[in-house]
Amino acid sequence: MNFHNSAASSDLLAYLSFDTVPAPKGAAIHIGAFVQSLAQGFGSVQLVTVSATPERTTAEPWPQVSQTALPAIGKTLIDRVLHFRQELGIWLQGRRFQVIHIRSIYEGFPIVQHKSRWCDFLVFEVNGLPSIELKYRYPDVVDDRELMQKLLAQEQICLEAADLIITPSRVTRAYLEGRGVAPGKIRVIPNGVDLEIFQYQAPLISRSLEMDLICASQIHDSQIHDSQIHDSQIRDKSRIYGVLYFGTLAGWQGVGLAVEALGLFCRDFPGDLTIVGPSRPSQVAGLRQLAQKLDLTDRVQILGPMTQAELVGQMHQAAAIVAPLTANDRNQGQGCCPLKILEAMASGTPVIATDLPVVRELGRDGEHFLLVKPGSAKGIKDAMVQLQTEPDLGSRLSQAARQRIEHHYTWQQAGAALIKAYEGLGIRRAITD
Repeated sequence: MNFHNSAASSDLLAYLSFDTVPAPKGAAIHIGAFVQSLAQGFGSVQLVTVSATPERTTAEPWPQVSQTALPAIGKTLIDRVLHFRQELGIWLQGRRFQVIHIRSIYEGFPIVQHKSRWCDFLVFEVNGLPSIELKYRYPDVVDDRELMQKLLAQEQICLEAADLIITPSRVTRAYLEGRGVAPGKIRVIPNGVDLEIFQYQAPLISRSLEMDLICASQIHDSQIHDSQIHDSQIRDKSRIYGVLYFGTLAGWQGVGLAVEALGLFCRDFPGDLTIVGPSRPSQVAGLRQLAQKLDLTDRVQILGPMTQAELVGQMHQAAAIVAPLTANDRNQGQGCCPLKILEAMASGTPVIATDLPVVRELGRDGEHFLLVKPGSAKGIKDAMVQLQTEPDLGSRLSQAARQRIEHHYTWQQAGAALIKAYEGLGIRRAITD
């Protein structure tokens, strides 16, 4: 069945997400990139997200994208989901789309229950499933068997009803196939990076060494050779080795390991850790307690979320960026595509990450980043020391990582793959002059 949209067609595509957009989170960045690609490819998109206020709001955040933000009010997550679903039902009245694109069961399950009423095709974008991820935010749900069974059942119904499933990693594809999803309707589309925002800059240590060499060359009566300058820099413990983590403080991120690694590093060298991203008070308190226990109170700085431009500045001031993902069912079983690692690779700052299949999908150890054993604070510390004492290694990783991103992981490439997947359903691209 082929459909041909025209510029006047306002009911071609709807992208629904139980997320707040804009927001300082990877999900919001991903949503923005995808809806812009769909609008450019097919003419227009109706975007429905969660309102940051108790009121419904409307906006046009990007060309040919009409956004409606619906309130999701309640004391608990379930209350907010139910309220959002009620508001979504009201918004849907009198509407019908050729394609509805969902990201979770929260907004998707009501659509699936009356799929033929609301759309011709359903696209389910699986980045994470609540049956796996919810317990990391609400540990008590593990013991609520009734709730877990409901989550699994609604996920399965959505997976079976979807005409196309998009997922960001091969690990997630394998997980979905293990749950009975037909391989033929799954498309793997990794996350991307906006290269105009995440501009490249050579590693901080390499830049410092270059300045040392320039200064040394200006001392005419000096007999210091380049190799001696290199050695003196390594032995200079007055220089602070700054490490950056950015992203959420969810349990699967392993941020505590970065704090522990800093403690080991600081036994031999002065260093500090900057943590940037959205957080809950309990998460911040836990990290501060750990830092105090390890006598790192003055060496761990926890900042709130910031703009991408501000974040890039933090990246370029760090000697290394850490992504200490833990080995658990979220990262190893369900899978993911760590946007933070891609953005870090684009920045030019060397990356230290956990050796997991989802990370190995993005590059090679020793060529694009340094990988360490899961759960090993010592592994992270050793990688920090290696980068500090081998500036040439950091330069090689930096350049190769940036090239890897440019060739394989931009939002333009992800958007082109998304459009191609839609065309596989028979949806035709908009005709542009």
